[in-house]
Parts: sequence; structure tokens; C-alpha cells
Amino acid sequence: MYSQLFVRLAVATAFLSAVADRLGFWGAPGTSNASWGNWANFVAYSNQLNFFAPASMSNVLAIGATVLEVVLGILLLIGYRTRLVALFSGGLLTIFALTMMLSFGIKVTFNYSVWVGASACFLLGTNRIFPFSLDHYLERHRRK
Repeated sequence: MYSQLFVRLAVATAFLSAVADRLGFWGAPGTSNASWGNWANFVAYSNQLNFFAPASMSNVLAIGATVLEVVLGILLLIGYRTRLVALFSGGLLTIFALTMMLSFGIKVTFNYSVWVGASACFLLGTNRIFPFSLDHYLERHRRK
């Protein structure tokens, strides 16, 4: 029961923390808490990951990833449509892992535990009941 809450919170904070980093909230580029530190550095990284996409798509892919991470992060945090969101999050993390592996090699996917995150999401998606979630609250109130 508590393990699924922990997985939801862990993946949600990972998504939201990554977004905070690319928006500069964890510090400027080169500081100890920042991987990117700003949007431009994130887009450059995204372009490396998406080497197969045309340059005209660089901002679209970076914005798309960011929007997905924000939306999925918030939905996991509150526990809304949790099963579907968990499966979609696992799929997104698998796509991230595959593009990271193609771009930088498999080791980097282990450094960032992307496979662990994807696996955790897929495992979370096997649950049907999510205590401590908006889903559970809404279900209880529908029955009344």
C-alpha cells in the first residue's frame, strides 16, 4: 500500500525536478545541483538525444518532453488516473532510455536509473486500487 505511494512520489519528483533544472531552479549551469541549469543547455542535450530528428524539431521535442514530464509528474503526485499515467510514464521513460542508449551508450541509462524508473512505473500500473490518491477519494465519493 505504501510502496505504490512511494513510487508515485519518487517518479513525480524525478520528473518535476528535471523540469525545474532545465528552467534554472536548481542553479546556474555548472553549479553542483544543476545538470543543465537553463533551457538552452537542455535543448542542446535534447538535440543530442534526438540526433535522428531534423533540427527544425529541436524545440518541439524539448517542449514536448517538458510538458509531458510536468503533466505526468503532477498526475502521479495527486494520484489521478494513476494506472494509465503510470503505464504512460513507464513508456516515456523507456523511450528516454532507448534514445539515451543510442546517443550515449547503455552506461548512462544506468547512471540515471532510467530503467529502474520505467520498471517501477510499469509495476505501479499493474495495481487496480491506489490508496492515498485522488482516484481513491473520487471512487469512495462516487459510491455514496
